[in-house]
Amino acid sequence: MKILQRYFAVSILQAVAFVLVAFLALQAFMDLTGELPSVGKNGYAIQYAFMYVLVQLPGHVYEVMPLAALIGTIYTMAQFAATSEFTIMRASSMSTGMVAWMLAKVGLVLVLVTFLFGEVITPRTAPIAEKIKLTARGAAISSEFRSGLWTKDIVKSEGMKGAVIGSRFFNVKKVQPDGTLVGVKLYEFDNELRLRSITLAATASFKGNNLWQMTDVTENLFTNPGLLKPGSVATLENNFAQDTSMISTSKLATKDLLSEVTPRILAVAGSDPDRMSAAELAAYTRHLQENKQETERFKIAFWKKLFDPLAIFVLMALALPFGYLHTRAGGVSLKIFIGIMIGVSFLLVNTLFSHLGMLSTWPAVITAIAPSILFLLLALWALWWVERH
Repeated sequence: MKILQRYFAVSILQAVAFVLVAFLALQAFMDLTGELPSVGKNGYAIQYAFMYVLVQLPGHVYEVMPLAALIGTIYTMAQFAATSEFTIMRASSMSTGMVAWMLAKVGLVLVLVTFLFGEVITPRTAPIAEKIKLTARGAAISSEFRSGLWTKDIVKSEGMKGAVIGSRFFNVKKVQPDGTLVGVKLYEFDNELRLRSITLAATASFKGNNLWQMTDVTENLFTNPGLLKPGSVATLENNFAQDTSMISTSKLATKDLLSEVTPRILAVAGSDPDRMSAAELAAYTRHLQENKQETERFKIAFWKKLFDPLAIFVLMALALPFGYLHTRAGGVSLKIFIGIMIGVSFLLVNTLFSHLGMLSTWPAVITAIAPSILFLLLALWALWWVERH
């Protein structure tokens, strides 16, 4: 049985590797085609386009691995059926359960490789890819947004500890590739959502331990007692028609700021959730929940990060029935074509459920796992059908 297991593993892994390389080459060609119109503009040379496409490849490995596993397994099982090897194996008392167990062991290897790319490699290469493009163009991360980058955190009485005494809105005009913030605006409100201060800073640099050092700071404090008194009711008279003498303005060369917002959160705020690791998604989701912001999109992305690699087991189970189909049921090329259609259908259903989950009130975990359950039921039905016929 060990020899048979090794034979299955080598045959399937070789086929999956071949399909994966083919998909990556196709994806790289498409990415490069998309970058060519930008080559030669704003200092964006062709070598930067090649580097950008190359660094993006680990993210594509995570995306296409389930489809490559499906097609590679179908090819191997179809080859076994075409050469009657699978028939001989079955005649030698190899049951469907034994075949499924051998496929599951191979699938475990592919799942671990997919998790490695999704959780370790891609979250590190995706920022590098964006940095290559931005550095080549001399641009900043948030320069693509007309009003800059926005985020929010809560204000506590003792810096990072103590009771919550308000909230703070961040507006950053640009985020340089080295993480320096340019054109910082801070709008701080109390728990009654009344404006307490507006702080402007030319730049801000992160010093670690949730500490930012701002430079060229202009701080406007609203000292109206009627506004700052806890439980007071804001009116047009005391909220908007206040005397300018109740606004104190100070200018500082530097000022330290303690905030839950870190360069990691700012980078995540402008990132595609599909390019983030599960740990980053979990941390950012907690940050959004604490600030009472919408989290559904990131919850769905988090659960998809956990369940999508496990879909490899489901898709390999769908490939198993192809070993029971003899040559007269269709050649290898026809079975591969059917496998491609099944893989594309899975991707479409997966994307459809993601959008439906954001539009409806479905739990994020159900939205993420439902496509895999549907296709697992399809695989079980296909196995039942081929065994009966």
